[in-house]
Amino acid sequence: MDRLTAERRSWNMSRIRGGDTEPERRVRSLLHRLGFRFSLKRHDLPGRPDIVLTRYGTAVFVHGCFWHRHKKCRNSVVPKTRRAFWLAKLNGNVERDKRNTLALRRLGWKVITAWECEVGNEDKLSRMLRNKLMKAQNG
Repeated sequence: MDRLTAERRSWNMSRIRGGDTEPERRVRSLLHRLGFRFSLKRHDLPGRPDIVLTRYGTAVFVHGCFWHRHKKCRNSVVPKTRRAFWLAKLNGNVERDKRNTLALRRLGWKVITAWECEVGNEDKLSRMLRNKLMKAQNG
């Protein structure tokens, strides 16, 4: 049973932002400090990646663990109420992510996914981004 009233839950959900989230801002800030330059929300690319590093041919998605079903993450839970609705919604997000990643790769782009739960560990995230971007640059 939900601890919140339907009105309060609706209000909470209406406050969830679709873009320029805290995890996105952290990844952008880290990339900038590492010396990488990028553009945002390229509407001409499949899935409108959160960050695009054209020089490296790389698109970066910053995914929320709940919304994009991060495997084996404690934040990737299915709500107990309206379970069928949420499973359809969340699984649809995962399928759309797969289609967008495949479409980008077919166009010759490398794709990096940074998960919300990984953004907190800046050292680990920094190493991962730097390694993947260097690999993208070298071939």
